Amino acid sequence: MNLPNKITVSRIILICGMIIAMFVLALIPDLQVMTLGNSGINLVYLIFTCVFIIAAFTDMLDGKIARKFNLVTDFGKFLDPIADKLLNDATMIFLLVPQAYAPAQRNDPTMLTILAVCVILMIGRDLVVDALRLIAVKKNIVIAANIFGKAKTVLQMIAIPMLLLNDWPFNLFDKTWPNSLQISNIFFYLATIMSLVSGVIYVWQNRAVLKETK
Repeated sequence: MNLPNKITVSRIILICGMIIAMFVLALIPDLQVMTLGNSGINLVYLIFTCVFIIAAFTDMLDGKIARKFNLVTDFGKFLDPIADKLLNDATMIFLLVPQAYAPAQRNDPTMLTILAVCVILMIGRDLVVDALRLIAVKKNIVIAANIFGKAKTVLQMIAIPMLLLNDWPFNLFDKTWPNSLQISNIFFYLATIMSLVSGVIYVWQNRAVLKETK
């Protein structure tokens, strides 16, 4: 196994650790209220954020190393997108846990519903694009990533840590704003919109893949 693939596998191990942490958090309610001073940042979510950032960094690192040293392999092509989807989708699902437990969100079920819908839309978009790519592979067609898909990923990488950190540092001035208008939630909306836009563009640009061949 070459270095890029080892980095990809390490990212999957980190993701598995994050998933285990979800169960631990659910089993130990006291962890849900441990905060860092007056910042409102939950200590568990702070650690979770650090792990997420490290995992996101490895996503960028393995691809660069593979391309620079010509270490691209079929195993890497198979595993890397799986690791990417696990990282983003598992973390977005986990985002609903702190939002559900946060007192402000318990008193605002509408906001929790909005976040849940955003998560469903983004995961649904990924499933559609992955299915399209699978069909394209069978027809020996390569669907390359476009700028909109990359913008979606960047927005997700920004929004997820912000939500995990309870809107810090923006909560220093927007804590009195409606929950729906807090900066972290706005970035999450933007990530959702870009996710849908990129998904529609992927399908439209590659609609020929869905046509039956005679």
